[in-house]
Amino acid sequence: MHRRRSRGVVAFFTSTVMPLIALSYLVFTAGLLFGYAHLGVWSAGVTGFAAIGLLMLATTRRDGTRLALAVLFVGAVGVAAFDSRPVRRPMGKRSVGTIERARARAAKSIESTFREDAPLAKALLIADRQQIPMEMNDAFVAAGLVHILSISGLHVGIIAASIALLFESMRLSRRISAIATVITVAFYVALLGAQPPTLRAAAMVAAVTLGKFSQRPTSPWALLAIGAFIPLVQPETVSNLGYQLSVAGMAALIASGSFARKFVTPRYKGLRRKLYCELATSILATIVTAPLIGWSFGRLSLIGPLSNIAATPIIAVLQPLLFLALLLSPFPGPARFAADAAHPLLAALDACALFFAAIPGAVVSITPGWPAVVCALIAVCCLIVAIVSRFPARPLILGTAFVAFGIVIPLPVVSSGKLEIHMLDVGQGDAVLLRTPAGQWIIVDAGRAWQGGDAGRSSVVPYVKKRGGNVSAFILSHPHLDHVGGASTILNALRPGAYWDAAFAGGSAAYRTSLDVAARRGIPWHRVRPDDSISVDGVSVHVLAPDSAWTESLSDANEASTVLRVDYGMVRFLLTGDAEREEEEWLIRNASSLRADVLKVGHHGSSTSSGDKFIRQVCPRLALISVGALNGYGHPSGHVVTALRGLGARVLRTDNDGTIVVRTDGKKLELQTADGNWEFSAQSSNSSSALPSRCQSRSSSATRNFRVPATVLEDYRPG
Repeated sequence: MHRRRSRGVVAFFTSTVMPLIALSYLVFTAGLLFGYAHLGVWSAGVTGFAAIGLLMLATTRRDGTRLALAVLFVGAVGVAAFDSRPVRRPMGKRSVGTIERARARAAKSIESTFREDAPLAKALLIADRQQIPMEMNDAFVAAGLVHILSISGLHVGIIAASIALLFESMRLSRRISAIATVITVAFYVALLGAQPPTLRAAAMVAAVTLGKFSQRPTSPWALLAIGAFIPLVQPETVSNLGYQLSVAGMAALIASGSFARKFVTPRYKGLRRKLYCELATSILATIVTAPLIGWSFGRLSLIGPLSNIAATPIIAVLQPLLFLALLLSPFPGPARFAADAAHPLLAALDACALFFAAIPGAVVSITPGWPAVVCALIAVCCLIVAIVSRFPARPLILGTAFVAFGIVIPLPVVSSGKLEIHMLDVGQGDAVLLRTPAGQWIIVDAGRAWQGGDAGRSSVVPYVKKRGGNVSAFILSHPHLDHVGGASTILNALRPGAYWDAAFAGGSAAYRTSLDVAARRGIPWHRVRPDDSISVDGVSVHVLAPDSAWTESLSDANEASTVLRVDYGMVRFLLTGDAEREEEEWLIRNASSLRADVLKVGHHGSSTSSGDKFIRQVCPRLALISVGALNGYGHPSGHVVTALRGLGARVLRTDNDGTIVVRTDGKKLELQTADGNWEFSAQSSNSSSALPSRCQSRSSSATRNFRVPATVLEDYRPG
């Protein structure tokens, strides 16, 4: 009777509750994607039922139900990859909690214990990749091993297994061992910052361990469903790429196990069987995650299946050694002994990445547009069907997969056919990207740098590589660290066709390094002068300032900022760097016309820039300010913002609006932010007509021809 009642309860959850949970989850995800978060409120009410149902399914034996539920969850998470809007967090100071302090202490312990191996050890232990050299990171990406540098289920699983073996070797009871393992993994995940991939892995580890604790069987698909359940509790994880890859990769691993048992195990024995099983697992994981990686990064590693076979045994031995060294860090002698034992394995892992990355054709660039995504999905689906099915048409299905994948790689760069100005949200710094109608790039400034990283690495380079196209020129407005911080990274990674700047005597160390990198890379350097210009795809970039003689007499590099005018059709942009009042006065006296539709406001909106006379001469329709949230400089100045709005300009700020994109066909302007997109006509900025009435006095204003927000578009946020 009791067993029959239990089966009835399970059937009720399977047939009634679980479909409702899946439906609510899909609606919630759709609400997040399209900006209607309130649609997901009611789905939170079934969270408790979901937890109970999933835990019950984890202990039942009906694989079909578990598989269907897991597919629903994984599919819902995968959909989010194509329009993710991460949660915005302020960049100002905040209180440091216990976990942050523990993480900082762990980082210091790793540095003192591992010494020269510390950058790679920190990435593998506490997911801190800031000090990983760009060359090493690129090698891991090209070899298809970059997931090893991001703490995920592999690392958590290895550590959990090691801890469980340790407790069992101490002859503790099964229940005590299970509880101790869960507590240890929970603390480790908290130390990592409770990132979505590690949360998923920890949830699965906890379910497996508790299954052993209760002596009841668990199914891999049910465990995956439990891990995919996290977005119901933390909705923002649905847009986390690491979480998406983690769930998709785990699904591939589980499916590959079924495939190996069905096709490989009966046919092969011994070492050959093990090798073929590993190869099948690696290939399937690469195939399943390929659309997400291609969409996010614009390139795919084709050598990944082989490199992972070589790297997995290394990481399986290396990870417990690293964890042991971290645990022994209060005792320098034993900790150093464990670190020395890990050194050859760290070197082997690095050498493995370098070897596979150097193979010709190891990585291919793709165009991450919708045609490529559709072709990639077709290829993945056809490959999976061809592998797991016994249809007579299997060769045709397999051929379709390879044709679809072959289309992805040579697709040309998808461009809007318009000039695009992208002002990236790089905090308290500047990085403005011009994209021509044919998809070429001109980069103006490189953002800031900080200990262990810079905006070029975290923002500019990924942004450009995701969208494809070559960089025609890199232009530096002036050598302050908030503008030149990522220059060396950009020059190394993107190899622009030219490097322009005003030739500042001395300059910062980052500036001098960028000149050395340009010389080493063979990138032509040019000292800008007024009337210099670049023309790419009908887009003209003119240098208005500074004058070279004037530059040499100034002590403040802000006053010698390179000021650019960008012309395309009837539309004009004015990019002023950190130009201040003195340079603005010089421009008023010497420039033929300062009129512009779009103004990049000087010096982050500082009160020492954007004088009333200057902004009336420019008379912009849009005023863009690149500024960090909660910065300590008081940027932007309230007076400057008020003055610009008084002239009828729409003021946008990266700290409030995120990355700002302005597109134009030469006649109309299109504005894109996280809140929507608008369209309005240009004002014939490059004509010689008189100033509009709204700019002839300080108090005048005009109505703007804005259209209400139509569609929420992508807001790029650095990872």
